[in-house]
Amino acid sequence: MAITHRRMGRHGVLVSNLCLGTMNFGNQTPDEKVAFAIMDRALELGINFFDTADVYGWVPRGLTEEILGRWFALGGGRREAVVLATKVFNPADRPEEKPEPNHAGRNLSAVKIRRHCEGSLRRLQTEAIDLYQMHHVDRDCPWEEIWQAFDSLVGQGKVSYVGSSNFAGWDIATACQEASRRGMMGLVSEQSIYHLNNRMVELEVIPACRHYGMGLIPWSPLGGGLLGGALEKAAAGRRTTDEFRKNLEKARPRIEAYEKLCREMGEKPGVVALAWLLHNPAVTAPIIGPRTVDQLNEAVRATELTLEPAVLEKLDAIFPGPGGEAPRAYAW
Repeated sequence: MAITHRRMGRHGVLVSNLCLGTMNFGNQTPDEKVAFAIMDRALELGINFFDTADVYGWVPRGLTEEILGRWFALGGGRREAVVLATKVFNPADRPEEKPEPNHAGRNLSAVKIRRHCEGSLRRLQTEAIDLYQMHHVDRDCPWEEIWQAFDSLVGQGKVSYVGSSNFAGWDIATACQEASRRGMMGLVSEQSIYHLNNRMVELEVIPACRHYGMGLIPWSPLGGGLLGGALEKAAAGRRTTDEFRKNLEKARPRIEAYEKLCREMGEKPGVVALAWLLHNPAVTAPIIGPRTVDQLNEAVRATELTLEPAVLEKLDAIFPGPGGEAPRAYAW
Protein backbone atom coordinates (compact mmCIF):
# COMPACT_ATOMS: atom_id res chain seq x y z
CA MET A 1 0.00 0.00 0.00
CA ALA A 2 1.15 3.55 -0.69
CA ILE A 3 -0.30 5.49 2.21
CA THR A 4 2.08 8.36 2.91
CA HIS A 5 2.04 11.18 5.42
CA ARG A 6 2.30 14.85 4.61
CA ARG A 7 2.06 18.17 6.38
CA MET A 8 -1.25 19.98 6.63
CA GLY A 9 -0.39 22.81 4.26
CA ARG A 10 2.58 24.66 5.76
CA HIS A 11 1.82 23.41 9.26
CA GLY A 12 3.79 20.80 11.16
CA VAL A 13 1.24 18.07 11.83
CA LEU A 14 1.60 14.98 9.64
CA VAL A 15 -1.54 13.33 8.28
CA SER A 16 -2.16 10.43 5.91
CA ASN A 17 -2.93 11.20 2.28
CA LEU A 18 -6.37 9.65 2.75
CA CYS A 19 -8.69 10.83 5.52
CA LEU A 20 -11.13 8.33 7.03
CA GLY A 21 -14.56 9.94 7.03
CA THR A 22 -16.89 8.49 9.64
CA MET A 23 -20.23 10.03 8.65
CA ASN A 24 -21.67 6.59 7.79
CA PHE A 25 -20.99 5.14 11.25
CA GLY A 26 -24.28 4.61 13.04
CA ASN A 27 -26.17 5.32 9.81
CA GLN A 28 -25.14 3.50 6.62
CA THR A 29 -22.88 1.36 8.83
CA PRO A 30 -25.22 0.62 11.74
CA ASP A 31 -23.18 -2.28 13.14
CA GLU A 32 -20.69 -0.78 15.59
CA LYS A 33 -18.41 -3.81 15.24
CA VAL A 34 -18.03 -3.07 11.51
CA ALA A 35 -17.17 0.57 12.29
CA PHE A 36 -14.55 -0.62 14.78
CA ALA A 37 -13.11 -3.02 12.19
CA ILE A 38 -12.90 -0.23 9.59
CA MET A 39 -11.03 2.03 12.02
CA ASP A 40 -8.67 -0.76 13.09
CA ARG A 41 -7.93 -1.58 9.45
CA ALA A 42 -7.33 2.10 8.68
CA LEU A 43 -4.61 2.23 11.34
CA GLU A 44 -3.08 -0.97 9.96
CA LEU A 45 -2.89 0.66 6.53
CA GLY A 46 -1.24 3.79 7.94
CA ILE A 47 -4.32 6.06 7.79
CA ASN A 48 -3.97 8.29 10.85
CA PHE A 49 -6.38 11.11 9.90
CA PHE A 50 -10.02 10.63 11.00
CA ASP A 51 -12.82 13.14 10.35
CA THR A 52 -16.21 13.40 12.04
CA ALA A 53 -18.71 16.06 13.20
CA ASP A 54 -20.91 16.69 16.19
CA VAL A 55 -24.01 16.33 14.02
CA TYR A 56 -23.13 12.96 12.42
CA GLY A 57 -25.28 10.04 13.39
CA TRP A 58 -28.31 12.19 12.57
CA VAL A 59 -30.74 10.26 14.81
CA PRO A 60 -29.49 10.83 17.36
CA ARG A 61 -27.04 13.55 16.43
CA GLY A 62 -23.64 12.94 17.98
CA LEU A 63 -23.93 9.15 17.67
CA THR A 64 -20.93 8.95 15.35
CA GLU A 65 -18.72 10.78 17.84
CA GLU A 66 -19.92 8.36 20.53
CA ILE A 67 -18.91 5.39 18.36
CA LEU A 68 -15.44 6.86 17.93
CA GLY A 69 -15.28 7.48 21.67
CA ARG A 70 -16.09 3.86 22.46
CA TRP A 71 -13.43 2.74 19.96
CA PHE A 72 -10.84 5.04 21.55
CA ALA A 73 -11.81 3.62 24.96
CA LEU A 74 -10.66 0.17 23.81
CA GLY A 75 -7.12 1.49 24.34
CA GLY A 76 -4.15 -0.04 22.58
CA GLY A 77 -2.86 3.40 21.61
CA ARG A 78 -5.84 4.08 19.36
CA ARG A 79 -6.36 7.69 20.39
CA GLU A 80 -2.65 8.49 20.29
CA ALA A 81 -2.41 7.09 16.76
CA VAL A 82 -5.13 9.35 15.33
CA VAL A 83 -5.16 12.98 14.22
CA LEU A 84 -8.78 13.63 15.15
CA ALA A 85 -10.93 16.21 13.37
CA THR A 86 -14.50 17.18 14.22
CA LYS A 87 -16.76 20.16 13.52
CA VAL A 88 -19.06 22.78 15.01
CA PHE A 89 -21.88 24.87 13.51
CA ASN A 90 -24.98 22.70 13.11
CA PRO A 91 -27.57 21.85 15.78
CA ALA A 92 -26.47 19.00 18.01
CA ASP A 93 -29.44 18.70 20.37
CA ARG A 94 -30.93 15.26 20.84
CA PRO A 95 -34.55 14.97 19.61
CA GLU A 96 -35.80 14.15 23.09
CA GLU A 97 -34.24 17.25 24.60
CA LYS A 98 -35.89 20.65 24.80
CA PRO A 99 -34.24 22.76 22.09
CA GLU A 100 -32.06 25.58 23.42
CA PRO A 101 -31.47 28.40 20.88
CA ASN A 102 -27.68 28.36 21.08
CA HIS A 103 -27.63 24.60 20.51
CA ALA A 104 -30.49 24.36 18.04
CA GLY A 105 -29.38 27.15 15.72
CA ARG A 106 -26.71 27.14 13.03
CA ASN A 107 -24.09 29.62 14.14
CA LEU A 108 -20.59 30.15 15.50
CA SER A 109 -21.34 32.10 18.67
CA ALA A 110 -18.78 31.90 21.46
CA VAL A 111 -21.38 30.15 23.61
CA LYS A 112 -22.05 27.52 20.97
CA ILE A 113 -18.36 26.90 20.20
CA ARG A 114 -17.56 26.36 23.88
CA ARG A 115 -20.55 24.18 24.66
CA HIS A 116 -20.29 22.08 21.52
CA CYS A 117 -16.57 21.54 22.06
CA GLU A 118 -17.30 20.25 25.55
CA GLY A 119 -20.01 17.97 24.14
CA SER A 120 -17.69 16.58 21.46
CA LEU A 121 -14.92 15.94 23.97
CA ARG A 122 -17.35 14.05 26.19
CA ARG A 123 -18.74 11.93 23.36
CA LEU A 124 -15.30 11.25 21.88
CA GLN A 125 -13.92 10.34 25.32
CA THR A 126 -10.82 12.43 24.72
CA GLU A 127 -9.15 15.44 26.30
CA ALA A 128 -8.41 17.29 23.09
CA ILE A 129 -9.53 17.72 19.49
CA ASP A 130 -6.62 17.92 17.06
CA LEU A 131 -8.47 19.81 14.31
CA TYR A 132 -11.65 21.69 15.25
CA GLN A 133 -13.41 22.84 12.09
CA MET A 134 -16.13 25.39 11.48
CA HIS A 135 -18.65 23.31 9.54
CA HIS A 136 -19.88 26.40 7.69
CA VAL A 137 -19.24 30.12 7.65
CA ASP A 138 -21.31 32.38 9.93
CA ARG A 139 -21.17 35.82 8.32
CA ASP A 140 -23.43 37.35 10.97
CA CYS A 141 -21.09 36.60 13.88
CA PRO A 142 -18.07 38.92 14.29
CA TRP A 143 -14.65 37.37 13.85
CA GLU A 144 -13.52 38.98 17.11
CA GLU A 145 -15.96 36.71 18.93
CA ILE A 146 -15.22 33.59 16.88
CA TRP A 147 -11.45 33.82 17.19
CA GLN A 148 -11.60 34.67 20.89
CA ALA A 149 -13.65 31.50 21.47
CA PHE A 150 -11.22 29.30 19.54
CA ASP A 151 -8.19 30.97 21.13
CA SER A 152 -9.62 30.18 24.56
CA LEU A 153 -10.02 26.50 23.65
CA VAL A 154 -6.47 26.35 22.29
CA GLY A 155 -5.19 28.00 25.48
CA GLN A 156 -7.01 25.40 27.58
CA GLY A 157 -5.40 22.57 25.62
CA LYS A 158 -8.75 21.38 24.27
CA VAL A 159 -8.00 22.20 20.61
CA SER A 160 -4.72 22.10 18.68
CA TYR A 161 -5.66 23.51 15.26
CA VAL A 162 -8.64 25.35 13.78
CA GLY A 163 -9.96 24.66 10.31
CA SER A 164 -12.86 25.71 8.09
CA SER A 165 -15.33 23.89 5.89
CA ASN A 166 -17.54 25.18 3.07
CA PHE A 167 -15.87 28.61 3.13
CA ALA A 168 -15.63 30.82 0.05
CA GLY A 169 -12.22 32.12 -0.94
CA TRP A 170 -12.96 35.55 0.52
CA ASP A 171 -14.18 33.97 3.78
CA ILE A 172 -10.84 32.18 4.08
CA ALA A 173 -8.98 35.43 3.46
CA THR A 174 -11.09 37.33 5.99
CA ALA A 175 -10.68 34.66 8.66
CA CYS A 176 -6.93 34.44 8.17
CA GLN A 177 -6.42 38.20 8.16
CA GLU A 178 -8.52 38.65 11.30
CA ALA A 179 -6.54 35.91 13.04
CA SER A 180 -3.24 37.47 11.98
CA ARG A 181 -4.33 40.82 13.48
CA ARG A 182 -4.66 39.02 16.81
CA GLY A 183 -1.33 37.23 16.54
CA MET A 184 -3.07 33.88 16.07
CA MET A 185 -2.21 30.96 13.80
CA GLY A 186 -5.57 31.14 12.04
CA LEU A 187 -6.94 28.48 9.72
CA VAL A 188 -4.80 25.44 8.91
CA SER A 189 -7.22 23.71 6.53
CA GLU A 190 -10.35 24.02 4.42
CA GLN A 191 -12.71 21.11 3.86
CA SER A 192 -14.58 21.65 0.58
CA ILE A 193 -16.61 19.65 -1.88
CA TYR A 194 -14.21 18.83 -4.70
CA HIS A 195 -14.30 16.13 -7.34
CA LEU A 196 -13.99 15.70 -11.09
CA ASN A 197 -17.60 16.70 -11.68
CA ASN A 198 -17.45 19.75 -9.38
CA ARG A 199 -14.25 21.76 -9.73
CA MET A 200 -15.54 25.19 -8.71
CA VAL A 201 -13.06 25.48 -5.81
CA GLU A 202 -10.31 25.83 -8.41
CA LEU A 203 -11.49 29.40 -9.03
CA GLU A 204 -10.73 30.95 -5.64
CA VAL A 205 -10.74 28.46 -2.74
CA ILE A 206 -7.65 26.57 -3.81
CA PRO A 207 -5.68 29.77 -4.57
CA ALA A 208 -6.67 31.10 -1.12
CA CYS A 209 -5.53 27.88 0.57
CA ARG A 210 -2.22 28.01 -1.27
CA HIS A 211 -1.69 31.68 -0.36
CA TYR A 212 -2.33 31.10 3.35
CA GLY A 213 -0.49 27.79 3.51
CA MET A 214 -3.61 25.77 4.29
CA GLY A 215 -4.30 22.13 3.60
CA LEU A 216 -7.25 21.20 1.37
CA ILE A 217 -9.45 18.30 2.46
CA PRO A 218 -11.92 17.39 -0.32
CA TRP A 219 -15.24 15.92 0.77
CA SER A 220 -17.51 13.87 -1.50
CA PRO A 221 -14.55 12.90 -3.74
CA LEU A 222 -16.79 10.49 -5.68
CA GLY A 223 -19.49 13.08 -6.29
CA GLY A 224 -22.09 11.34 -4.16
CA GLY A 225 -21.48 8.08 -6.04
CA LEU A 226 -21.58 9.47 -9.59
CA LEU A 227 -17.86 8.79 -10.02
CA GLY A 228 -17.97 5.39 -8.35
CA GLY A 229 -19.19 3.35 -11.32
CA ALA A 230 -22.75 4.68 -11.27
CA LEU A 231 -23.75 3.45 -14.74
CA GLU A 232 -22.36 -0.02 -14.21
CA LYS A 233 -24.14 -0.28 -10.86
CA ALA A 234 -27.39 0.98 -12.36
CA ALA A 235 -27.15 -1.63 -15.12
CA ALA A 236 -26.69 -4.28 -12.45
CA GLY A 237 -29.96 -3.23 -10.83
CA ARG A 238 -28.49 -1.33 -7.89
CA ARG A 239 -31.25 0.62 -6.16
CA THR A 240 -30.87 4.39 -6.13
CA THR A 241 -32.85 7.43 -5.03
CA ASP A 242 -34.83 9.61 -7.40
CA GLU A 243 -32.41 12.48 -6.76
CA PHE A 244 -29.41 10.32 -7.63
CA ARG A 245 -31.04 9.12 -10.87
CA LYS A 246 -31.82 12.73 -11.77
CA ASN A 247 -28.22 13.78 -11.20
CA LEU A 248 -26.95 10.78 -13.15
CA GLU A 249 -29.10 11.60 -16.17
CA LYS A 250 -27.90 15.20 -16.08
CA ALA A 251 -24.27 14.08 -16.12
CA ARG A 252 -24.75 10.95 -18.24
CA PRO A 253 -22.59 11.95 -21.27
CA ARG A 254 -19.64 12.78 -19.00
CA ILE A 255 -20.11 9.68 -16.84
CA GLU A 256 -20.35 7.45 -19.92
CA ALA A 257 -17.07 8.83 -21.27
CA TYR A 258 -15.48 8.56 -17.82
CA GLU A 259 -16.44 4.96 -17.18
CA LYS A 260 -15.28 4.03 -20.71
CA LEU A 261 -11.88 5.58 -19.96
CA CYS A 262 -11.66 3.71 -16.66
CA ARG A 263 -12.44 0.40 -18.39
CA GLU A 264 -9.67 1.11 -20.90
CA MET A 265 -7.31 1.74 -17.98
CA GLY A 266 -8.42 -1.42 -16.19
CA GLU A 267 -9.20 0.58 -13.05
CA LYS A 268 -12.37 1.09 -11.03
CA PRO A 269 -13.95 4.55 -11.48
CA GLY A 270 -13.86 5.35 -7.76
CA VAL A 271 -10.14 4.62 -7.62
CA VAL A 272 -9.42 6.88 -10.59
CA ALA A 273 -11.46 9.73 -9.08
CA LEU A 274 -9.46 9.55 -5.84
CA ALA A 275 -6.17 9.26 -7.70
CA TRP A 276 -7.02 12.40 -9.70
CA LEU A 277 -7.40 14.38 -6.48
CA LEU A 278 -4.15 12.97 -5.10
CA HIS A 279 -2.31 14.30 -8.16
CA ASN A 280 -3.18 17.86 -7.14
CA PRO A 281 -0.42 19.29 -4.91
CA ALA A 282 -2.98 21.52 -3.17
CA VAL A 283 -4.82 18.47 -1.83
CA THR A 284 -3.78 17.15 1.57
CA ALA A 285 -6.17 14.21 1.88
CA PRO A 286 -9.50 13.37 0.24
CA ILE A 287 -12.12 12.13 2.71
CA ILE A 288 -13.21 8.57 2.03
CA GLY A 289 -16.35 7.21 3.69
CA PRO A 290 -16.20 3.41 3.48
CA ARG A 291 -19.19 1.47 4.76
CA THR A 292 -17.20 -1.79 4.85
CA VAL A 293 -13.60 -2.92 5.28
CA ASP A 294 -13.56 -4.07 1.63
CA GLN A 295 -14.48 -0.56 0.47
CA LEU A 296 -11.64 0.84 2.57
CA ASN A 297 -9.13 -1.58 1.06
CA GLU A 298 -10.33 -0.68 -2.44
CA ALA A 299 -9.95 3.06 -1.81
CA VAL A 300 -6.31 2.66 -0.80
CA ARG A 301 -5.56 1.45 -4.34
CA ALA A 302 -5.83 5.11 -5.40
CA THR A 303 -2.64 5.95 -3.50
CA GLU A 304 -0.74 3.48 -5.68
CA LEU A 305 -2.13 4.66 -9.01
CA THR A 306 -0.11 7.11 -11.11
CA LEU A 307 -2.12 8.88 -13.77
CA GLU A 308 -0.08 9.60 -16.87
CA PRO A 309 -0.26 13.08 -18.45
CA ALA A 310 -2.33 11.72 -21.35
CA VAL A 311 -4.91 10.35 -18.90
CA LEU A 312 -5.03 13.62 -17.00
CA GLU A 313 -5.65 15.44 -20.29
CA LYS A 314 -8.51 13.08 -21.12
CA LEU A 315 -10.04 13.63 -17.69
CA ASP A 316 -9.79 17.39 -18.20
CA ALA A 317 -11.56 17.02 -21.54
CA ILE A 318 -14.41 15.04 -19.94
CA PHE A 319 -14.63 17.26 -16.85
CA PRO A 320 -13.21 20.65 -17.94
CA GLY A 321 -13.78 22.51 -14.69
CA PRO A 322 -14.16 26.31 -14.46
CA GLY A 323 -11.21 27.05 -16.71
CA GLY A 324 -8.53 27.70 -14.11
CA GLU A 325 -8.15 30.24 -11.35
CA ALA A 326 -9.94 33.56 -11.05
CA PRO A 327 -9.75 36.05 -12.68
CA ARG A 328 -8.02 34.46 -15.67
CA ALA A 329 -10.72 31.81 -15.88
CA TYR A 330 -13.15 34.50 -17.05
CA ALA A 331 -11.10 37.64 -17.75
CA TRP A 332 -7.40 38.08 -18.47
